[in-house]
Amino acid sequence: MSWSLKEKYRSLVSLEKGSLKQVWGDRLAVCLTYPNAYRAGMSNLGFQTLYTLLNRDQNFLCERAFLPDPSEESMFAPGSCPLFSLESQKPLTEFDIIAFSVSFENDYPNILKILTLAGIPLPAGERSQQQPLIIGGGISITLNPEPLCDFFDLFLLGEAEESLPEFMCRYETLTRSGLPRREILFAVQQDLEGAYVPDLYQVSYGEDQRITGRKAVDGALPERIKKRWVRDINAFLTEQCITAADTELGSMYLTEVSRGCGRGCRFCAAGFVYRPARFRSEQVLQASIRKGLAAQQKIGLVGTAVSDHPDLKRICRRILGQKGQVAIGSLRLDRLEGEMLSLLREGGIETVSLAPEAGSQRLRDVIGKGFGEQQIFDAVSLLADHDLLNLRLYFMVGLPTETDEDIDALIRLVGDIKKQALGRPAEKKPFRRITLSVNQFIPKAVTPFQWCPLASVQSVQKKVRQIEKAFRRDPGVNVIHDVPKWNYIQALLSLGDRRVGKILLAVHQAGGNWPRALKAGAPPPDFYVYRQKEPTELLPWDFIDHGVSRDFLLKEYQKALSPDSDQDS
Repeated sequence: MSWSLKEKYRSLVSLEKGSLKQVWGDRLAVCLTYPNAYRAGMSNLGFQTLYTLLNRDQNFLCERAFLPDPSEESMFAPGSCPLFSLESQKPLTEFDIIAFSVSFENDYPNILKILTLAGIPLPAGERSQQQPLIIGGGISITLNPEPLCDFFDLFLLGEAEESLPEFMCRYETLTRSGLPRREILFAVQQDLEGAYVPDLYQVSYGEDQRITGRKAVDGALPERIKKRWVRDINAFLTEQCITAADTELGSMYLTEVSRGCGRGCRFCAAGFVYRPARFRSEQVLQASIRKGLAAQQKIGLVGTAVSDHPDLKRICRRILGQKGQVAIGSLRLDRLEGEMLSLLREGGIETVSLAPEAGSQRLRDVIGKGFGEQQIFDAVSLLADHDLLNLRLYFMVGLPTETDEDIDALIRLVGDIKKQALGRPAEKKPFRRITLSVNQFIPKAVTPFQWCPLASVQSVQKKVRQIEKAFRRDPGVNVIHDVPKWNYIQALLSLGDRRVGKILLAVHQAGGNWPRALKAGAPPPDFYVYRQKEPTELLPWDFIDHGVSRDFLLKEYQKALSPDSDQDS
């Protein structure tokens, strides 16, 4: 094992506050694994929450592992040192469970890389009883776990605060009984709501490659899997448990103030899968704020709809009253008002992010944003009046029903925002910079747009170039965008069934060569990405009860395509 790598891991842990160094004994050992770099994983509040949950149970101990830096991967090559954990530097193969926390589809290839570096067979069916149980959870898996089915023994679907403690208790009891792994998994599938053992379910396909059926291998197992969700969000705190400087959000302490969103934007998976909207009370958050300010000066308020929190102003005042600063990701522009902006300014915020998402009112109505152009201009004026002079605007391209006129409208809207700022009285400062963050719309499971195809790479590239060209000579407007070719991959992994797992395996075996792997896909990957789905066909994730009915999603989809129907319903 490389001494320098060991020393690097020890140094990382020594610089943390809140991590645990545990004594191994007869407790079940879990390696909580994030399929990306340490900097990203330790900025993920869900990952930190799992660390707390797993170490809270006296029958378990939990350590962490991350994707190694590219320069370090060769040190873990087969035949050399296997991938090891951060805390004790024990090989992952010595753990009883490897638990992946997965938030993003584009991290799926990293899961295979981590298992290979750890010396663990990739197909679940090829692992022995003595090898670790591979389990997974997180938002992307909850939406659609099927592309990863070949590589996991078990998924826990939904919010981990509900299912993980129950699973740990049940698994510990079953393991001590000495049952074979398959019988343990069968019992977990039978008894634990939210558990999904993919090997216990069979999927059939027709000649047209569509799914024709799905059934459990035993009648005692549930046909549908019900996603778990937390009923009382005030019963616990979801907060940062480890403070580490060398992370993407290392300058702040994260605490979750809300979960879910009642707005119903038709493209937003989190807005549907985390329903209903739940808000932690200011009283419950007091302890988290005190703890956070003891560790950091800035508190990052996390949630799907932070600006809808009824106690947001009181929460900000409490932080400011204790000499702290506030950080909030994106604000609903129709929730902005003077007192809130004064608090944000006082709390150290210099850049405010707003999400019009589309340039034309027609397209904003299609996607269900719920506000008009005048509200956008009113929000911009408020920001300028309160000297919040760095503005970031989020837009999407490739949205359903989008036309060239919608892109023209986007360009006009940004131009009008700039003119409005420049036309202010001389004593008022203009915006220092407007940043346009342009991202491609990607259809997601459990949304009204789950039946939609992805816009082609070529069409999106053309639209992005048009936006860039419009502001190329404008030093006050900066355009940034994602890479359309990677959006194709994300759509494939978001919308695919379990046959996409073979493409993932081919990519891994080809050293990350996606073009070669995609050519060998069967059915061709365009089948999942560019095909308009029929409302009546079975979708890969339809077996999951997400708490929102397919009929409701279909009605919302039909309203989006025929906006006039909103007035009739």
